[in-house]
Amino acid sequence: MQMTQRRSALADAVIPGQGLLRDAALVVGFALLVALFAQIAARLPFTPVPITGQTLAVLLTGGALGANRGAASLALYALLGGFLPVFAPGSAALEGEVVHFILPWAGTGDWAWNLPSGGYIVGFIGAAWVVGRLAERGWDRSWRALIAMLAGNAVLYVPGLLWLRYDLSIDWATTLDWGLWPFVAGDLVKLYAASLALPAAWALVGRKGRG
Repeated sequence: MQMTQRRSALADAVIPGQGLLRDAALVVGFALLVALFAQIAARLPFTPVPITGQTLAVLLTGGALGANRGAASLALYALLGGFLPVFAPGSAALEGEVVHFILPWAGTGDWAWNLPSGGYIVGFIGAAWVVGRLAERGWDRSWRALIAMLAGNAVLYVPGLLWLRYDLSIDWATTLDWGLWPFVAGDLVKLYAASLALPAAWALVGRKGRG
């Protein structure tokens, strides 16, 4: 049986090289990118979970770094939250705002298990791994990038919804009303944007390589 050949990730094509320090820099850099996108947030009055740009950054992280480095970057992001305000702002921080765009910084800092939205933060790790694994198979270079993004997005919702229900002691109908339905349309837009960005980046890298 022929094994599927693993291809390089986008980051390896954009920043050639190898080594632990390079990989560590990529992992840290993309964790900070997710923290930045977390500060693009919109408050919904009927749920403790805000709409944020995190999902887009998470999907791009997996696609750009590949499975292991992508998951490591999001694991680092989750750990940073225990020490720094890198998570999306909570409802109280967004009080009086419809949309918050990066500054003034209003991030939340805590361990994921102390937050109603903590399950999504854990889910980011699995989402980045899934997208990264499919990207390593070349899915990030064609229309299949959309399927990869859909798969990653679905993965992050599993622990997100389970933890939201447990942490707030709510029934499943309320869990879906607070943690899923309000975000479907926005997530579809974000994952579609990510599915366009990665093939476009590969096309740009290819043109530069031929130049």
